[in-house]
Amino acid sequence: MKTETPISKDFFSSRWAFLLAAMGMAVGAGNIWRFPRLAGQYGGSFLIPWIIFLFLWSIPLIIIEFSIGKKLRLGVIGAFSKGLGKKYAWLGWFVGMCTIGIMLYYSVVCGWSLKYMVTSLFSGDQSINYQEQWQSFTSNNAESIIYYLTAVLIGGTVIYRGISSGIEKATRILIPSLFALLILAALRALMLPNAFEGLNYFFRVRTEDLLNYKVWLEALSQSAWSTGAGWGLILTYATYVKQKEDIVSNSVMTAIGNNLASIVAGLAVIPTVFALSPGTDSAMKALQSGNQGLTFIYIPQLFEQMTGGKYFAVLFFLVLFIAALSSLLSMLELGVKLLMDYGKNRKKATIQVCSLTAVAALPSALSLSFFNNQDWVWGVGLLLSGLFFIFFVVKYGIKLFIKDFVPEIRISPYILKMLAGVMLLEFIFMFSWWFIQSVGWYPESWWDPFAEFTIGTCLFQWGLLIGAGLLFNHRLANIGTEGSWHN
Repeated sequence: MKTETPISKDFFSSRWAFLLAAMGMAVGAGNIWRFPRLAGQYGGSFLIPWIIFLFLWSIPLIIIEFSIGKKLRLGVIGAFSKGLGKKYAWLGWFVGMCTIGIMLYYSVVCGWSLKYMVTSLFSGDQSINYQEQWQSFTSNNAESIIYYLTAVLIGGTVIYRGISSGIEKATRILIPSLFALLILAALRALMLPNAFEGLNYFFRVRTEDLLNYKVWLEALSQSAWSTGAGWGLILTYATYVKQKEDIVSNSVMTAIGNNLASIVAGLAVIPTVFALSPGTDSAMKALQSGNQGLTFIYIPQLFEQMTGGKYFAVLFFLVLFIAALSSLLSMLELGVKLLMDYGKNRKKATIQVCSLTAVAALPSALSLSFFNNQDWVWGVGLLLSGLFFIFFVVKYGIKLFIKDFVPEIRISPYILKMLAGVMLLEFIFMFSWWFIQSVGWYPESWWDPFAEFTIGTCLFQWGLLIGAGLLFNHRLANIGTEGSWHN
């Protein structure tokens, strides 16, 4: 393959500017609602495999993405086409469209967090029934649409301005604010009476849980999805870094920054749940209520019991909105970069991607069943995206990939091959677990392509996406003016 770097007109101005954007990509709603739920169920026994998989799955995938984006300066479709050959453009298509599928319902989550922040801010001294609030809001189509469109408009305005004037300036404000507010929320939670019980539960390791395969698989899934590894997002941002940027250290710092944010979020949520619940059983019920139930019903209800709970609720939902928005920016940018690779200018591409999101996100805003289905289909689909990046390296040749893409790595090729084998086994175990669990949940309808949570609906929608990619692969492989090579 050719090794020249294509011309780019817009870069992150510094290493820290890129790192802030990358952490904004990684730190999202999953850190604040999914991580505390899992860590709250399994305690410190969850943290051990979660950290192990950070180094055995997430960081290697982030390094792969970073190196491909920095070297080829193309979005995911162009990267697979240029790196492996035109017949593999459909693999990049799947990665990109899987993440865009997530972006469509994720914009709705952004709207939810914005709505709750506004409600908490202007509630005055009035007590809010959050169970009724949630049911009312999710059934009020007009209100739900207005809030997610507002989130898309805010994100689109940032992306429209480009990398240095848009994403970089926004994340310089958003990410330090996010970490500062998370730390403030954690400190307030730890000051609650009986918060120590939750803190002790959070970090207590139980040997029997370490022998539970579900804990390990949950930890792997959280690490894979929370860090953004395999999404194509870090690849997209890496197309805008300067040539001198170090791939490995930036990748490691991004992943560790994401995990630190998760820990702080856990410190803010878990002690609060334990301190304000009537007992341990009630606390566990809240933590096992699912992402939406924990975040939009149980936690706000607990805030009502606190002195100054209204202000803590505003703080919590402001943090959630900032986290969701910073991740939404990276998803919008992925779509914009794909269009730019085929010759669109940034402004037109941004308008088109935001318009598509505004329309295509409607079903998720109008129906929780559709929202849950899309979360199920494309959340699990990220496993395939990660597999495709592993395939990229193996197909290219591990030794040659290191030489061409990540020359700063000084590790024996045998160790790298072993790591690739471990990552492949991780995929097989997690995919097999998902398959077995799904059949167990729906033994008579697991094949149904139109059900909410089945293997059938995943295979059906993945099949449509892959089929479209294969059908139009020759067109996908024709990269436009932005992705052209120069001497």
